[in-house]
Amino acid sequence: MAPSSDIFSGKNFDRALRIPYSDELNPVQLEAVEYTEGPLLVIAGAGSGKTRTITYRVARLVEEQVPPESILLLTFTRKASQEMLARAADLLDDRCARVAGGTFHSFANMVLRRHARCVGYTAGFSILDRADSESLLGIIRKEMGPSVRTRSFPKKQTLANIISRSVNKGQAIEDVVYDDYPHFTSCLDDILAMATAYRRRKREHQFLDYDDLLIYLQMLLVQNPDIRDRLSAAYRYIMVDEYQDTNHIQADIVYRLGEIHRNVMVVGDDAQSIYAFRGANFENIFRFPEMFSDTKIIRLEENYRSIQPILTLTNCLIEQAQQKFSKTLFTRKTGGDLPVLVATGDENTQSRYIVEKIMELREQQVPLHQIAILFRAGFHSFDLEIELGRENIPFIKYGGFKFVESAHIKDVLAHLKVIANPADRVSWYRILLLIEKIGPKTAQVIYNAIQHEGTGHSGFLSISQKSRNPEGVENLKALFSTLDREPMSLFEIGEVLLAYYFPLLRGRYDDYPKRAKDLEQLLAIMERYRNIEEFLADMALEPPTASIENRLSSRAPSHDHLVLSTVHSAKGLEWQAVFVIWALDGRFPSIHALRNETELEEELRLMYVAATRARERLHFTYPIQGYDRGADMFLTHPSRFLEYIPSDVLERLEVGIDGYYDRY
Repeated sequence: MAPSSDIFSGKNFDRALRIPYSDELNPVQLEAVEYTEGPLLVIAGAGSGKTRTITYRVARLVEEQVPPESILLLTFTRKASQEMLARAADLLDDRCARVAGGTFHSFANMVLRRHARCVGYTAGFSILDRADSESLLGIIRKEMGPSVRTRSFPKKQTLANIISRSVNKGQAIEDVVYDDYPHFTSCLDDILAMATAYRRRKREHQFLDYDDLLIYLQMLLVQNPDIRDRLSAAYRYIMVDEYQDTNHIQADIVYRLGEIHRNVMVVGDDAQSIYAFRGANFENIFRFPEMFSDTKIIRLEENYRSIQPILTLTNCLIEQAQQKFSKTLFTRKTGGDLPVLVATGDENTQSRYIVEKIMELREQQVPLHQIAILFRAGFHSFDLEIELGRENIPFIKYGGFKFVESAHIKDVLAHLKVIANPADRVSWYRILLLIEKIGPKTAQVIYNAIQHEGTGHSGFLSISQKSRNPEGVENLKALFSTLDREPMSLFEIGEVLLAYYFPLLRGRYDDYPKRAKDLEQLLAIMERYRNIEEFLADMALEPPTASIENRLSSRAPSHDHLVLSTVHSAKGLEWQAVFVIWALDGRFPSIHALRNETELEEELRLMYVAATRARERLHFTYPIQGYDRGADMFLTHPSRFLEYIPSDVLERLEVGIDGYYDRY
């Protein structure tokens, strides 16, 4: 329990300390900071001052004369722990810098260096980063039989994903393949053999990959009670940030470290658990009170980020969750407009509507970097990127990729460029190298022969004999013959081209189902153009300018840019105005998630995270003419998460293709 004597409670205690905690924190934050003895679960709503609470609690423990070295702060990035401890040191003094802070993996590495022999390793073991793991898998693949060296077998990057996902989700490799990579089920026996060889080779060479660090730390704690007890005695106060993102191994490590003294504080928000694909176990945060039966639960509900109309909407959103810690976000900020749900005639109308609103915000002196466009998947922004380019609105995209820069989109564009210009050597080489058994030398021979005969793209039957794969060249010839047979619209050309390209896509990319969605989006964009030349000109002259794979930085860019981001990359950040696009049932939530209740719940939390990024303005948009080719169905309804929210919470607006506005 928390200290109860008069000198250690309330304002009397504040006067005995350097930091005026009750002045700096709201009552609930203060309660979390003062509760230092026993298990504590802090449910920290979006924008509720989670980091501030952890920082002040570190300072409070140190100021209460707890040895800094006996405090363990576990976070998911080294930067997060460093910033928290630096802030605590600024509040109090340099003693806070001696707190043991870091990631689960860095803590595991430190412990295993001391006790490696207990798990069958030496203290000098080497750590494999992701690239090292993939290289080792590549070596093993070359050493195994011909069945794993075919194009239909997963590439080393995919093998690494499968093995890592198995560890982080606590699933058998067979289940991971069946659930996430069903197109590789025919290769399952060889995948299992590769995984076995990978584990054996790591042991032989004293290698540990990132996942092994957690596995062997857990093993050490389970199999060596004496070591576990010494570690528990050394770290009498444990704090864990973003607990909703822990996997089953990390949660077990926390339990075993804190089992004796039980002074464990975990902070998180079940409503913001969106990383199941990385192995995060949504249920860990609910199981914590079961692991520690006398857990005190504190809810941080006062929001310091958003206006109340936005919070009212987000409260309605998360109330739909089947499993949750109930909480109601509120703020002392008053006024502000209702969030808006905008139905647009089609995708391009959605893009033009957003561009128009961005221009209005700029006229109102809102900087571009204070405006964000958020989306469920990277390909959702393709059409919008073109419209932003037309209006010379600079932007940076985080998460996903720019479609004109991705390999499979470049492949399709290369075919179109050859149709438009049969002398395009670069594009000819690209489409010829897609064909199995054709290398650069053969591609050059074929290209030279085509140009010599003057047959262009439509008639190189004799050329196919110059290849080791005449059938592949014949298929390419048949494609161009079909396209030349009769006049076609650009959209029709795209349909024929994708029918030819999909088998090549499956052979080249392990994640071809995801890439196929990108190609469907490209086809939808092609439908807007009258001819190839106009389409290719836009692709060349107005391409997106930058792509950043990592999560966003919290700092504003050096130049004023609009932010385009996947919701996953935007977690933890905020903007004055946020547009959530493609809020269409079947897109957000995704059509795949509609068939799985667990995934649908995570999609709801993803929508909640997107909405809670906005401070003052929040728009959801969706086109009412969406078509999903994979499911062969039209998508016409707004996201089920938004459809039935009351009109006094979420305003409705409809924008026709002609730009006409109407309320509904």
